[in-house]
Amino acid sequence: MKTTHRITFWFNVALLVLLALVPLYANLASEPFLMTFTSRVLVFAIAAISLNMILGYGGMVSFGHALYIGLGAYCVGIMASHGVANGWLQLGVTLLACALVGLLTGLISLRTTGIAFIMITLAFAQMFYYLFVSLKPYGGDDGMSLETRSGFALFDLSSPITLYYVALLVVVSALYVSARTVDARFGMVLRGCRLNERRMNALGFATTRYKLLAYVWSCMLCGVSGLLYANLTGFTSPAYLAWTVSGELIVMVVLGGMGTVFGPLVGALTLLLSEEILKALTDHWMAVLGPLIVLVVLLAKRGLYGFLLDWDAARERRERLWSTGADQGGK
Repeated sequence: MKTTHRITFWFNVALLVLLALVPLYANLASEPFLMTFTSRVLVFAIAAISLNMILGYGGMVSFGHALYIGLGAYCVGIMASHGVANGWLQLGVTLLACALVGLLTGLISLRTTGIAFIMITLAFAQMFYYLFVSLKPYGGDDGMSLETRSGFALFDLSSPITLYYVALLVVVSALYVSARTVDARFGMVLRGCRLNERRMNALGFATTRYKLLAYVWSCMLCGVSGLLYANLTGFTSPAYLAWTVSGELIVMVVLGGMGTVFGPLVGALTLLLSEEILKALTDHWMAVLGPLIVLVVLLAKRGLYGFLLDWDAARERRERLWSTGADQGGK
C-alpha cells in the first residue's frame, strides 16, 4: 500500500477545511475579530508563498518584498481616489505595475548574489517607500483611506466574508501553482540554481532567465496580497513597504519551512497567532517572541512544516523496513 506523506496530506486537508469554516464559526460565535484576523493571515500567507518561490526554491533572499505589498495597495488606493473602483481593472494595473517593477529591479538585482542581492532589494524597497511618503496628494507619510472597496462585477470586497473567501481562493490557487511548478522542469532548474548555479549553467540552462521569471512571478503574486490588504484595512500607507514588513515575511517563510509548499501558510498562521496571544499576555511580547522564534529555528531546522514532513518521511521508512523484515521473516 502506498503511504507517501499520509499525515502531511491529511494535515493539509484539515488546515484548509478549518480555514474554510472560520467565517461560519465567527458568525455563529459573534466573533468578527476572528475573521478579520484570519483574513490578515491569508493575505500575508499569499505574500509569504510568493517570497518562498524565490527564497525557498531559488535561494534569492529578497529583503524588499514588502515593496510589492505596498505597490499593490497603492494601485488600489490611487485608482479608488480617482473614482476607479473596478476590481478587474485595479487587478490588471497591479499585476502590470508589479511585473514592470519586478522586471526592472530583477534585471539589476540578479546581476549580484549573496549580501549584495539582499542590500539591492532592500534599497529598491526604501526608494519606493520614500517615493510614496513624498506623494502628498495621496496622504504622504500619513497614508490615505480607501474611498471605495474593489468591485468585481458579481461581487465586491466590501463584504468581509467575500474578501475572506477571495483571499482563501488565492491562497489555494497559489499553493497549487507552487506545487505544480516545483515538480515541473522550471522548479527543478530553480532548485538546481540554489544548489549550484554554475553547474546548471554548464548543463546549458539559461539560469538568469529562470530566476528572473520566478522573481517577476513572485512580485506579481505579492502585489495581489497588497490589493487584498488595502481592501481589508480600508487604508494604504507607506508603512506597508517598510523593511520590517519584509523581515516578517522572511520570518514566516523560515518559521513555516523554506522550500516547502505549505510552509509559508503555516509560518504566517504561527507568527501572527503567536503575536496576538503574546500581546494579550504582556506588553513586552516582542522580547518573548524573538527567543521563541530562535528556539523553533534551532530545533526544527526546516521549519515547523518541514519538521512534520521529516517526521512523516521517517515514519514511512520505518514502516517499509518493518514490512521488508516481515516479508523476509515469512520466507
